[in-house]
Amino acid sequence: MTLIYIMWDQLSHSLSALNQATSNDTIIMSELKSDAVNVKHHKKKLVFLFSAMRKFSKELEKKGLNVQYTKLTDKKNTHTIEGEIKRHLKHNTHKAIVITEASEYHNQQVLLSLEKALNIEVVIRKDDRFLCTHERFSQWAKDRKQLRMEYFYRDMRKQYDVLMAENEPLGGQWNFDKDNRSPPKKSLLVPAPFKTKPDAIIDEVKDMIENQLFDHFGEIEPFFFATTRKGAVSALAHFIDNRLADFGTYQDAMLENEPWMYHSHISFYLNCGLLLPLECIEAAEEALYQKKAPINAVEGFIRQILGWREFIRGIYWLKMPQYETQNFLNASTPLPEFFWTANTDLNCIKQVILETKENAYAHHIQRLMVIGNFALIAGLDPKEVNEWFWVVYADAYQWVELPNVSGMALFADGGVLGSKPYASSGAYINKMSNYCKSCRFNVKEKVGENACPFNYLYWDFLERNRNTLSSNPRLGFMYRMLDNMDVGNKKRIAQSANNFLQSTL
Repeated sequence: MTLIYIMWDQLSHSLSALNQATSNDTIIMSELKSDAVNVKHHKKKLVFLFSAMRKFSKELEKKGLNVQYTKLTDKKNTHTIEGEIKRHLKHNTHKAIVITEASEYHNQQVLLSLEKALNIEVVIRKDDRFLCTHERFSQWAKDRKQLRMEYFYRDMRKQYDVLMAENEPLGGQWNFDKDNRSPPKKSLLVPAPFKTKPDAIIDEVKDMIENQLFDHFGEIEPFFFATTRKGAVSALAHFIDNRLADFGTYQDAMLENEPWMYHSHISFYLNCGLLLPLECIEAAEEALYQKKAPINAVEGFIRQILGWREFIRGIYWLKMPQYETQNFLNASTPLPEFFWTANTDLNCIKQVILETKENAYAHHIQRLMVIGNFALIAGLDPKEVNEWFWVVYADAYQWVELPNVSGMALFADGGVLGSKPYASSGAYINKMSNYCKSCRFNVKEKVGENACPFNYLYWDFLERNRNTLSSNPRLGFMYRMLDNMDVGNKKRIAQSANNFLQSTL
């Protein structure tokens, strides 16, 4: 008899811990307060995961497996991994504990301590739901001066024979990103997102979350996420049929009242195991061969999964635990209150935060070039920004959030993940969205109380970090522009930035 423990983001029937499981084994699943409140996750994320857990446990039971499920409100719940395993060991005779490795570093340390703490054999199996093992990524990274996703992605394409033709990239190039940067047109008709109807289990979990976790960020309603494997597969198919064709062209575009745009919205399902990466890749590839979507859209989507998702997981495990505390630019400004309330005159930020509060979702450009960009040029503390990203998004786990925030958005890792800070003035947001049209600030003005804060904060960011960043070759042109500004303009920039930060933060 084996005791099998399944975490809340391991909802896959092909999970390695479930390999060779029989009715003689005991599978335990528990809704833990340590999961729910150590990081005060968005209410919608908790409804999604706890509902999905309950349904997954019932699917396992239908297979004839013995599942012991503990709800958040059960009095016997110890609310920790070790506590739940220890509680079940008291009442059963098990020869070993089997578990799939954790996706997050701190949970993995708990798993590694179990054998000694509980005096029982603990078998920790690899998480084969990902396409690149820790060992393979470490080998790829070994002796490289720079770790760049593009080269990793090419190796993964070759390994899995994705979008390849006789060992060459399909279409004659590896990356079609230059075709995927179009601003939104006024005439865009964005398809409605995939939706499911709540059922009795979801309604029960909603009530539980409202009663137990009333102080968490976010809104539960409307709730239309899929919470089963079948629903997640339908969500993927909906994307392939309705959104993929235009995804590439408009993947960087932003519009008011269109939070979903042409994105897939499957990261929720991928990151908890209801979908597997290879099936998503193969579905997109098949759409290309069936001429349902162009290559720039298909390649761009596949790059996000086979390239970026696997790459940031590799970076996370390669660099933890030191990665968690890195602050290369010594940023220390506290997180503004409007990150929680959306009470700001900056319309781009207001729109993204309001949509995030409602949906527990924002697409990658909203996260990087609006929220992340502001956090970078305003000098916000990476620890607080990381916690915010981890709290507010339903697809956020530390392995995916930390490299994206500290590495990509904040340059807090000093260039481990990216070659330069992704800092931008208001011009980028104005080009790629219609946010600026409804903003109190004027994106065309550079300094003063009516100027877009992104404009003067951008130059002030470069000046504040001159000693650290001026030697970066990718910033050389911008520093030459800064150096050529007259003294009076520089003073007005510094004063505008100081006034804004003092009054707003």
